[in-house]
Amino acid sequence: MQKKLYGLSFIFVIIDQIIKYVISNNITLNTSITIIDNFFYLTNVHNDGAAFSILSGNVIFLILMTIISLVVIYFFFIKDKNTSKIETIFISMLLGGIIGNFLDRLIHGYVIDYLETIIFNYHFPIFNFADTCIVLGIIGIMIVGIKNNKSDD
Repeated sequence: MQKKLYGLSFIFVIIDQIIKYVISNNITLNTSITIIDNFFYLTNVHNDGAAFSILSGNVIFLILMTIISLVVIYFFFIKDKNTSKIETIFISMLLGGIIGNFLDRLIHGYVIDYLETIIFNYHFPIFNFADTCIVLGIIGIMIVGIKNNKSDD
């Protein structure tokens, strides 16, 4: 199952990097393209921090934390584990997202973000495909873990 997990992770990384390449080459930095007025925009921004721009300017620290996170994920979720198909998908999403943003930090010194949403006049922090993969991967892993714990009772 590990080959599928790594293959799927690679696909998520490739999708992420292609989208970021297209955004970077077609939308001027700090400008937007309206997709749905007053709701959804493609906005090219650079984030040298983590989620919500926390730890902004601490790229080396974020790179080290990413490496530690990847090692922890490997030992807790991959090494010597027999994962179900759904767990494989969620872990692959998590890894693909982490590695996608990790590559940005290594190559550019920042992460390319571009998905901007506004709901009830609240401008959510701009994010990207990799961030979406990370969040959905974590949520999926938690749901599977909760279901597995309930079935063990």
